Amino acid sequence: MHKVIYKITYPNGKIYIGKDLVDSINYFGSADSKIIAKDFTIRKEILFEAENVTDREINQMEVEFIKQNQSNNPSIGYNQWPKFKDN
Repeated sequence: MHKVIYKITYPNGKIYIGKDLVDSINYFGSADSKIIAKDFTIRKEILFEAENVTDREINQMEVEFIKQNQSNNPSIGYNQWPKFKDN
């Protein structure tokens, strides 16, 4: 079974990075729907996919992609974890 890390880009330019442990085309993450309720068109981009990684490894990779893309920074994206630390 493929495990996937993806980036969703919303029409307002904000992003959400998540993981899909079952590689379902229908899965679009768990961003706060109240915040993005007015967005109608989204783009899903696969950042990483593999079959031979553990859930622990994919979880760690997801956090690294979130940090690299700063999608946990409220001005850039919708990820709420890990908490964004403004330097």
